[in-house]
Amino acid sequence: MKLTKWDPFREIDNLFSKYLTHVNQPSIGTQELLASGDWAPRADIAETDSEFTIKVEIPEIKREEIKITIDNGVLNISGERKHEKEEKNTKYHRIERHYGKFLRSFYLPDNVTEEQVDAQFEGGVLTLHLPKTEKSKPKQIEIAVK
Repeated sequence: MKLTKWDPFREIDNLFSKYLTHVNQPSIGTQELLASGDWAPRADIAETDSEFTIKVEIPEIKREEIKITIDNGVLNISGERKHEKEEKNTKYHRIERHYGKFLRSFYLPDNVTEEQVDAQFEGGVLTLHLPKTEKSKPKQIEIAVK
């Protein structure tokens, strides 16, 4: 067994990291609902002229176990990652991955066409495409100078 030197600053850093992952989650706009699951997967949100894109990391979850709903302008992504079966002769030294039910909820901007939201799930990453309404897309108007 390898001995490592105890570093109290590393412990403090780990404590703050755990706290900040639950407090500092990014969202569309700046509003996000509080998650009520056991854990909340990480999400990246991007915007182009025509759509918002949300990418959520949820590895080791089957496509059928992911539920995506939109209710009153709130996008909900939920599911569950089940804990692996423990083997009798296996001794775990550290478990850092999250298990149990998860939920991410985002308030959607008014300029999203909710009926046309598209979702793909590949390689443990759920990608949602939220198209913007036609009236919200920027238009370039050329004005002649007289």
